[in-house]
Amino acid sequence: MGLFLSCYENRLDTKGRISVPAAFRSSLNNENFVGVVLYRSFTHNCIEGLSMSRMEEIAKATDKMGMFDGELDDLSALVFADARPLQFDVTGRIVIPTDLLEHANIKDTALFVGRGKGFQIWNPDDFSKIQNNSLNTLRKTRPNFKISE
Repeated sequence: MGLFLSCYENRLDTKGRISVPAAFRSSLNNENFVGVVLYRSFTHNCIEGLSMSRMEEIAKATDKMGMFDGELDDLSALVFADARPLQFDVTGRIVIPTDLLEHANIKDTALFVGRGKGFQIWNPDDFSKIQNNSLNTLRKTRPNFKISE
């Protein structure tokens, strides 16, 4: 599984199609499913995106939760029930469902934002505000994490 890095702004065409950035498609080269899985973010007004194998990892992680756990019900409703597997067309485009675009306030231009093992799709103006807030927060907290050797 490759990593999703950087930001790319693309326009929706008149038929509602949008090109998934070539760098993101390249991160999916070793996948059995030739496309992406999208669902509404429950932390921001954006769209979450990932590979099918990453979605399978999330499913395995939820298997460890209690069968009658209320959090599992919520997670299933917000991630699995909402997930849309979208295959690439021959030019690497997808059609993002209208309800996902509305959730993210995307009209004609979308910003693909790399987040390591996944990515997000934002209204470019909305992401700019979030990114500035994140930068200010990180400057205050100065997080520290260790990278294993």
